[in-house]
Amino acid sequence: MTTSFDISKARERFPALQQDQVFLDNAGGSQALGDVIDSITQYLSKTNVQLGASYHTGTQSNTKYEEGYQAAAKYINAGRDEIVLGASTTQLFMNLSSAIILNEGDEIILSKMDHETNVKPWLFMAERLKLKVTWWHSDKPELKLTAENLKPLLSPKVKFVACTHVSNVLGSIHDVRSIADTVHEVGALFCVDGVSFAPHRRVNVKALGVDFYSFSWYKVYGPHIAVLYANNSAQQYVKPMAHFFNPTKTLEDKLGFAASNYEGVQAIPEIVKYLEGSDEAITEHEGKLQKILLDFLNSRDDVTVLGSTSADSRERVPTISFVVEGISPKTIVVEAEKISNYGFRWGHFYSKRLCDEILKVGPEGVTRVSMVHYNTEEEIHGLVDVLKKVLP
Repeated sequence: MTTSFDISKARERFPALQQDQVFLDNAGGSQALGDVIDSITQYLSKTNVQLGASYHTGTQSNTKYEEGYQAAAKYINAGRDEIVLGASTTQLFMNLSSAIILNEGDEIILSKMDHETNVKPWLFMAERLKLKVTWWHSDKPELKLTAENLKPLLSPKVKFVACTHVSNVLGSIHDVRSIADTVHEVGALFCVDGVSFAPHRRVNVKALGVDFYSFSWYKVYGPHIAVLYANNSAQQYVKPMAHFFNPTKTLEDKLGFAASNYEGVQAIPEIVKYLEGSDEAITEHEGKLQKILLDFLNSRDDVTVLGSTSADSRERVPTISFVVEGISPKTIVVEAEKISNYGFRWGHFYSKRLCDEILKVGPEGVTRVSMVHYNTEEEIHGLVDVLKKVLP
């Protein structure tokens, strides 16, 4: 394990960071690693052919594609036959929701704390299969999904539960393992949206005990591609959607739809190589970043941090949302952009049920600052200075 993390060397690996822009909307999409960009350029320049051919360039392309799949599977501790790569987490969940086999009248539990990515596909599934939907949430001030607040909703009739690993608004980390164990006590399937967790922590699907898990590599320093995991046991509930003459053994066979973008897939080993051994150092560095911002926000009586106010990296990732008395989220962003090169956002960030029904914030939602390991302490101190000028 690496015990120290050199932020300056990390930043050198990202071409976009060499320009005059501070990127603090990373929860929406991270910057791409330079090695990923180079890999995609090389692939499209030299090996951009249809898979399956036996001629020389064809075999090179086949190998690169397979290495991408192997790297993605190994990175999350899954089997090669347990993953499929596709356009986005939303698309992969929609594909899965079209294929899951449940019985009319079965019950499913969905969370109002989630990005719509992990809600709409299952509402579509419920409509298709005539399932009963139960909603799960946690009120203020806790705002955290737990096994304990799930238990009252569970029964033998529940066959599917979905929730997020980390809220893309609140930044709070849910104890997925304990929730998974609780879900499995009633024999239900458990699906987790890992999009806001994966940029900050290594994913280990076996340790988490989940049946389904998905995240997007374009938020983990790569191209616009995503991965869906379904363990071998859960795949018995997934109807193969392949052409009748194609194999149906692996998850890729079942739900691939030829949507695993070749140049994107083959670039994944570069991301994995870059992140190898950096887990502890990245967590420590991001903890310092979030502490700088949270110390400032928590010091003001007119600011409400939504979710945990703690800078403890065991509790949260550095995705921080807040509202301020006397100034709207949009105005904060607009005024900051007038006087600085800081890029952060306002809105509901597709977690509209959370913002409207649980947080009960206004139509402009929240102000969100989302940091990752390539941001610096200097940048966040600078953000605090900008906010001091902008806030009342």
